[in-house]
This record gives sequence, structure tokens and C-alpha cells, in this order.
Amino acid sequence: MTRVLVIDDDRLQFRLVKEHFRNFRRGTYELDWSETYEDGLARLLSGNYAVCLLDFRLGDRDGLQLIKEATRKGCHTPIVFLTAESAECVDIQAMEAGALDYLVKGEISPGALERSLRYALKLGETLDALRRLATRDELTGLANRREYERILSEEEERARRFGQPLGLVILDLDHFKRVNDTHGHGAGDAVLKEAARRIAASIRTVDRAARIGGEEFALILVQTDGDSALEVACRAIAAVAKEPIDAGGGLMLGVTASAGVADFPSDASSSAELFAAADRALYAAKERGRRRVVAAREAR
Repeated sequence: MTRVLVIDDDRLQFRLVKEHFRNFRRGTYELDWSETYEDGLARLLSGNYAVCLLDFRLGDRDGLQLIKEATRKGCHTPIVFLTAESAECVDIQAMEAGALDYLVKGEISPGALERSLRYALKLGETLDALRRLATRDELTGLANRREYERILSEEEERARRFGQPLGLVILDLDHFKRVNDTHGHGAGDAVLKEAARRIAASIRTVDRAARIGGEEFALILVQTDGDSALEVACRAIAAVAKEPIDAGGGLMLGVTASAGVADFPSDASSSAELFAAADRALYAAKERGRRRVVAAREAR
């Protein structure tokens, strides 16, 4: 069942769209209707819909504004723009705002609407795959270095605006080069994947884990002070070392990790300083024997 959200302030138009759906040749759809900008935006941001049909005119506001606001807030639901106007400028504006297709209400038929929905859904899947390639580490599935930097900058700005702490943990697998040198890169990849899974499992859903280097990981901990970040770091390195990792071919390897912890604003006044503080603490953990966590305040 494909859930479709129709945002249109005209009840009659929604009924017409619903009637078109009854004449589709294939696919099963469930339609929900929203008649206001605010309610439509809230539903769209819920992530509960596979595709959205969005009207151009929504009272005093318009669908172009809604697309831009939804996109700014991280919504990637495919949107098909509906309008009574056939002017080319509306077409271009809709596509530039983020709509994946455009239909003029007076020209809509069941066949045209069905084709448009299939096109938007397929293109949406393709764009999601491209976004994942651009933001995810291929081996571990965690956020990559570029996405980590974007998230950290964004969370630093949010922490500054609301006067909240932001914790950062930098982790590094101990003696990882030995794994590759002794057992090969296949074993090394298996270790990285499982270590990444254990590290990511140690944080809350609101926090983010990233692979920022070969065997180096970062945890971005929102609304988290230094002491709480220290607890998360201890939990993460304990998870890595809890039991040997299956490196393939029956090879079980004991793996440990070290971590450095810092928080904004106690240890830094910017995201760059926050990383530098956590990285210094990680270096201190390595120098002090590995398999341990060091806070930035202890590494000054």
C-alpha cells in the first residue's frame, strides 16, 4: 500500500483526485487529505508518506513556500505540483523549489496522474540512493567525513542558539594496522564493519555516528555535557572490546578502541575547536596505554 498525501484547500479537487485514483490500472494507494499549509507541512515532515500531491494555492500562502520550507527541514518525500495555472514560470518555479513533476489541474487524467506518480516515486528512490552515496561511508553505512562536518557545524549552531551543550567523541581502533598487515584487508573490513555497528548501537537515535578516517570514528552527542559524553565514550569502547569480532574464515579477533571526549562550550567555542580538543584527548588516551577514554580537560 502506497500512502499518498494530498495538500489542497479545495475539497472538491481532492474528491476529483480521489476519483482519478479509482481508475488507476495498477498499484494500491491510500490517500490522506490536508487542507491547510500548516497541517500539510506537519504531515509531510512526519515521513509517513511515499509521495505528495501539492496544490499551488493554499489560502494566503502557496505550495512553493511549503516545498522550500519542507526541504529546508530535511524532507525528501517526492512532490508532484498541482496548479490551475499553466504559465511556464510556475512550472520552472515548482521544479526549482524541489518538485519532481508538475501537472495542470484542468489537464489531469487518470493515466497522466498515474504516470506522474510512478515517475516521482522512481526518481525519488534514485535521488535517495544518490544522497546516500554522497553522505554515507560505503563500508560501514555510517555518515562519512563530509556529512559529519555538516552535522557538527549544524549542531554547534543549534547548541549556541539554544544555550545547550554539545558533546563530541573521537574513537580510534587500537593497533588496527596490524589487522590489515597480518590478516589482510578483507579481515580489516570485517573488523571495521562490526566495530562501527557496535559503536553506533551505543548512542541514542538523536545522536549521530560517523566514520571520519580509516579506523577513526566520531560520535556527535546533542544536548550532552562533558560528563555524559564521557559515559557514552566508555560504553562505546566497552562494546567494541566486549567479545572477539568475526573477521571471516573462522578468524576471531579481539579488538579494542581508545577515545577522546570534549564538549561545547566547556572545551571549545567552535566546531573546529571542539574537534581539536577531542582529538588531543584521543592522542592522550593512546599515549597512556590505549583502551581508555580521556576527557579534553584532562589532556590540556
